[in-house]
Amino acid sequence: MRDTLTLEVNDLVVDVLTGIYSEETGKPQPLRISIAARYQIADRYEPDTPLDASKNYMDLKFAASGGLPQGVHFKLIEAVADHICTTLFVQDARVEAVTIKIVKLAIAEADEQIGITLHRERPAAHGA
Repeated sequence: MRDTLTLEVNDLVVDVLTGIYSEETGKPQPLRISIAARYQIADRYEPDTPLDASKNYMDLKFAASGGLPQGVHFKLIEAVADHICTTLFVQDARVEAVTIKIVKLAIAEADEQIGITLHRERPAAHGA
C-alpha cells in the first residue's frame, strides 16, 4: 500500500439553492459539507518544509462556500458536490481525488443525516 495524504475540512454549513426545498421556497437550504482531498504526498515533511508543499485548507473551504456560484439553483446536491470537485481539481494539479459528503439540514426531523457522499478521481488528461 502506498503512502497517502488526505486534507480535510468537515462540517461547513453553507446555504445553497438546491433541490425541491429551494424550488418550493425560493430560498437556499443549509447544507453541511465535508471535504476530503487526496493529495500528492511528498517523500518527507521536515520541520522546515515550506507551506506551499501542501494545499491550503482554506482552498477546500472556498470550494464549498465562496467558490459556489451565487444565484445558481443546483437541482441535485450531486451537482453541488461535482462543482466542488471540479473547483479543487482546477485549483491544484496535486489534488488526486476528492470525496464530498453533503447532509441536507433542512429536511432532518430528528437529527438524522440525509444526504450523499460523492467520490471523484482526477480525470485523466486528454490525449493520454
